[in-house]
Amino acid sequence: MKLYSPAVIAALCDKHNFRQSKSLGQNFITDQNIISKIIDRSQIGDEDLVLEIGPGIGALTAAAAERAAKVIAIEIDKRLTPVLSDTLRDYKNVDVVIGDVLKTDLNELLDEYWGASKGDGKAVIIGNLPYYITTPVIMKILEGKVAAETLVVMVQKEVADRLVAKPGTKTYGAITVVVNYYCTVARIADVPRDVFVPKPNVDSAVLKLDIRKTPPVSLVDEKVFFTCIKAGFGQRRKTLLNSLSGLGGIGKKEALKSLMDAGIDPTRRAETLSISEFAALANSVSARRE
Repeated sequence: MKLYSPAVIAALCDKHNFRQSKSLGQNFITDQNIISKIIDRSQIGDEDLVLEIGPGIGALTAAAAERAAKVIAIEIDKRLTPVLSDTLRDYKNVDVVIGDVLKTDLNELLDEYWGASKGDGKAVIIGNLPYYITTPVIMKILEGKVAAETLVVMVQKEVADRLVAKPGTKTYGAITVVVNYYCTVARIADVPRDVFVPKPNVDSAVLKLDIRKTPPVSLVDEKVFFTCIKAGFGQRRKTLLNSLSGLGGIGKKEALKSLMDAGIDPTRRAETLSISEFAALANSVSARRE
C-alpha cells in the first residue's frame, strides 16, 4: 500500500471517516523520496528500536518497520487508531501508543517496550513533528536525556534555519546554542509545502540531530551556562554588559569583570558569541559566585 499516495490517503480517510485536524498539525507527506531520506539517514539497523512521534497514517512507520527490530509510534489523535490498525496490520514489530508525547516519560516507554530485549541495538527517534510543538518536543528529548542516539525529524523550515544558524546571523539565537550544546545538527533536505496533504502554509526541512556523548565545552555549572544564554538573548538588542547586569544578583561592575575575564568585549551582543564563548562567560560568572 503506497501510504504516500494522495489517492491512497484520501481513500483511507474516507474509509475510516477520518478528517485531518489543522489544530494538531496533521499534514501527511506524499513524497516517497523524503520518506526514504529520513529512513536512510536514520541508519536504522535490524537490532534497533525506532521511536516515532506522530505517525499519521503510518507512511514513515511502515518504512521504519521494514528495517528495525521494533517501532513504537506515539500518536495523540485516538481517531487514527483504526487507520493505523489497517495500514500497519502486516507489521508485527510495530506498537502504536495513543498519548501526548509532551506528557509521556519517553525513557520509561523505551524500557517498557524494549528494555530487556534491546541487545546491541540503539534507539533512533524519527517523525514529522507538528509545527506547534516542534521546539518543546526537541527540548524534552534533549533535556530529558532520552536514551536515543539520533533524531531525524521533519520540522518547519524556519525552525531548521535557527538550529543550523551560525553566530552573527539573524536566525542565530538561544535555541541554536542550547540544541548545539546537546547534539550536532545537520540539514538533510528542504521539503516544499506542495508535497503534503493538505498543503501547509510554510515549507519544511529534515534535520539529523546526533546526541553528543560528551558536551562540546567544559562547564563549572551547566545551570549558569543556560542562564547566561537566556539573559543574553532575552534582550538581544542590548550589549552583553547590559543584558547580563542583574543576572543572579550580579551588578554592572561584576558583569563587566566577568566579561573581561572571559576575554569578551562587553559591547558585543549575544548573537555574536559561539558556544565556547558562552562557556567561557558562564565559567567566569561561576568563579565570581564561589
